[in-house]
Amino acid sequence: MVPLNYYLVLSAVVFAIGVIGVLIRRNLIVVLMSIELMLNAVNLTFIAFSRYLGSADGQVAVFFVMAVAAAEAVIGLAIIISVFRHRQSLDPQEMQLLKW
Repeated sequence: MVPLNYYLVLSAVVFAIGVIGVLIRRNLIVVLMSIELMLNAVNLTFIAFSRYLGSADGQVAVFFVMAVAAAEAVIGLAIIISVFRHRQSLDPQEMQLLKW
């Protein structure tokens, strides 16, 4: 059996990669993928603690988080496509004012 610490370290590394992707990248699609990485890191933590404690509560929470993440990805991509059609760019720095 793999110790809990290994899962937590892996989750922290994946979450850190996601945070770095959100802070450094300028492409909105990469930013969305980085947010998904952070959600998956949290899901891994939920699953690790759920297995460690012998409870299914964490796995149920992960199911709902995955459903919300799927909906967020669909809506986020629709918004990105709409913004790209109007602005011809996906640079987040250009969208700070939210003016067309």
